Amino acid sequence: MSVFNLVDFDDHEQVVFCSDEESGLKAIIAIHNTNLGPSAGGCRFWDYSNEEDAITDALRLSKGMTYKNAMAGLKLGGGKAVIIGNPKNLKSDALFKAFGKAVNNLGGRYYTAEDVNITTADMAVVNQVTDFVSGLEGKSGNPGPFTALGTFLGIKAAVKHRLNLDSLEGISVAVQGLGSVGYSLCEKLHKAGAKLIVTDINQDILNKAKSELGAKVVSLDDIYKQDVDVFSPCALGASINDSTINQLKAVVVAGCANNQLAANRHGKLLHEKGILYAPDYVINAGGIINVALEIYPEAYDPAQAMILVHNIYQTLMSVFENSAKENRPTGEIADEMARQIIGKAT
Repeated sequence: MSVFNLVDFDDHEQVVFCSDEESGLKAIIAIHNTNLGPSAGGCRFWDYSNEEDAITDALRLSKGMTYKNAMAGLKLGGGKAVIIGNPKNLKSDALFKAFGKAVNNLGGRYYTAEDVNITTADMAVVNQVTDFVSGLEGKSGNPGPFTALGTFLGIKAAVKHRLNLDSLEGISVAVQGLGSVGYSLCEKLHKAGAKLIVTDINQDILNKAKSELGAKVVSLDDIYKQDVDVFSPCALGASINDSTINQLKAVVVAGCANNQLAANRHGKLLHEKGILYAPDYVINAGGIINVALEIYPEAYDPAQAMILVHNIYQTLMSVFENSAKENRPTGEIADEMARQIIGKAT
């Protein structure tokens, strides 16, 4: 298998394969572009079916981070790491220290942070062997609440543009995935008066959403076909695909998951169906915004992070307005805007 020939290889600057026999570490670090600054992006721990799936995920996620950081106005490039295996069986201090050594060997070209199945405590272990870590407790901390806030603001922007409503009172939202970010988003939506329909693989969290937020619980397969205003993907990627797109009744797709579209053509299909799509790397940038300010040489300032997260609303409104003006998919518009920013920094 040649990495260079993979569909998702996009002139990536560097793809590093890392292994440590003693700890069981098998990881991939993908650096997509560093025009704007050192690459930054979280580390995902996932039990991939095969190595090609892991490589594809790293390539797609790192490219998404390049565009995300550019659109968020950050002085950072895009990178991502994936650790291959079942975190329930493989997690150990030795493994995270081995991963930290791999990150350190890149000499600051890549800054890591927590992502799926990785915690701030795990990153603290990585930090024992490298300084190229962000999202640490006592500094910027868990980026999840900032991701949830940015996604909430993005939903408000999408509802304003598509339905011409300033309030979410009475708006129905189907949320797919109630992890830490997804549940925090639901809390904000509930407080704003939205009606929630939710699904997740964790029955306990579904029971909590039902009792605390008055959410209606549906099965994993039924979440797509709900008669709602907004479909919010907050689990893993590729939820908008050939088998799900025709089930959607929502007029807005806006969630915090990465790589929500299985392929670019699905963005075009959403546009043709009159469904407004909030490009994932724009709407879910709150977490990296908060983490980025820890990487900068200036002292971390949560107030500045909040200002930048609130800018997500206007950034999305610009994407939506240009999409409507040019009658082109929002993803194409956002990609062009990001490439222009990156190109100017070459």
